Amino acid sequence: MMDESDLPEPQVRITSRLIDSLYTEAMLLADEARSYFDDAGRDERSMLEPFARVGFACESLKVTTRIMHIVAWLLTQRAIESGEIPMIEGRRPERRLGNAQDSDPAVVDQLPQAARKLINSSAELYARIKRIDEGNMENAVPQSPARALMGRLERGLSGGHG
Repeated sequence: MMDESDLPEPQVRITSRLIDSLYTEAMLLADEARSYFDDAGRDERSMLEPFARVGFACESLKVTTRIMHIVAWLLTQRAIESGEIPMIEGRRPERRLGNAQDSDPAVVDQLPQAARKLINSSAELYARIKRIDEGNMENAVPQSPARALMGRLERGLSGGHG
């Protein structure tokens, strides 16, 4: 059984200041997207060709999905930073950044400028968070149980704790 001391330190230190900054950015983007897709975007969507209207609807869902994955990941990072979730639990696969589907550039090009801006903003924020998540997990390659046990025994015999 691995414990937190068996995991290498993350490559990226995620501070509460970084989390708060990204969370604010994500929530502002979420509000902007909701406002556009629920209100202003309706008129623009109604003027599109039928295929582009379907693309518009799909892309609005992708934007929402990206933002939901980002917010869930940031809330997990807050919980880790505050000690509510042990780091080893926060690094489990189900607590990682969820997979969000990429936008199709050919579809996005047919959409109104405001929609394209929101799609690109959500994709850029998601890509930044993904880089942080991957950097945080870079050295977290699972160690064999035997090697983990050997490490704990060595630390125990030498009197070390880390």
